Amino acid sequence: FEAKVKADGGRELLRLLGVEDPGAVSVPDLAASGPQGRAARTALALREATAAGGWSLLDHPMLVLEVAGSPVYLEPDAVLVHPDGRWTVVEIKSFPMIDGAADAAKVGAAARQAAVYVLALERTAAVTEGAEVAHTVLLVCPRDFSNVPTASRVDVRKQRAVTRRQLARLTRIEEIADALPEGTGFDVTERSAAELAEAVECVPHAYAPECLSACELAFHCRARARQAGAVETLGRSVRGELGGLTTVGAVLAAARGEEGDPGDPAVAALRRARALRDEALAGTGAAACR
Repeated sequence: FEAKVKADGGRELLRLLGVEDPGAVSVPDLAASGPQGRAARTALALREATAAGGWSLLDHPMLVLEVAGSPVYLEPDAVLVHPDGRWTVVEIKSFPMIDGAADAAKVGAAARQAAVYVLALERTAAVTEGAEVAHTVLLVCPRDFSNVPTASRVDVRKQRAVTRRQLARLTRIEEIADALPEGTGFDVTERSAAELAEAVECVPHAYAPECLSACELAFHCRARARQAGAVETLGRSVRGELGGLTTVGAVLAAARGEEGDPGDPAVAALRRARALRDEALAGTGAAACR
């Protein structure tokens, strides 16, 4: 589907934008050696396209974003440069838009992903005269049950703000490294399996179920979280609802009335839930006896 959208110099994509003459659109070559080279070539292409004042389509540009003090390279599906200097992120997804609407959860995930690209583009736009990054991204999906592309503009200002706050709160890698014991290293070519395991144990874990789909150490951190009885193993939403109750043991004790402040909403809700459970079980038992 992405190949269809970008075929013939992005003719279908440009049609969705109302550009009648695809031949007037520049498609710069972004080839370079390694991610650093590609990121530098992308930044140069963005500056040149903005200065030229025409339409430009950057196919799979390479962007860079600083995360916890280290560069992370990102590759959006496309970036459009408008004649007025605006840069628009384009996300091409295979899930359909039926009657002009797509699955809300999938659209939300695409918006969060695109918001990261917007933040990365803003870094380059800040040093490019006349450039501005659009806070609405172009989401391109199949229309209804066909393979015909259709597009919708998605405002990602909220997702962008949330991502920016999350990035600002991240602990920098230098701070984590300074807290490790002297001599700790993670070089797989120089360290034995036992030394690597010991080094990993030195790093605090912050497990959540969604880590399983993105991190190679997720199973390790999950085992540590379960061993500690951390409520994070039940999901971030559960963790947020439980407030100051950080372990499964503390949650159960609060529900039984053994611990916790009765004035705490989380504790009160747990005790109410336990009372309802006991009442339901008692009713079931009485019915069974009859």
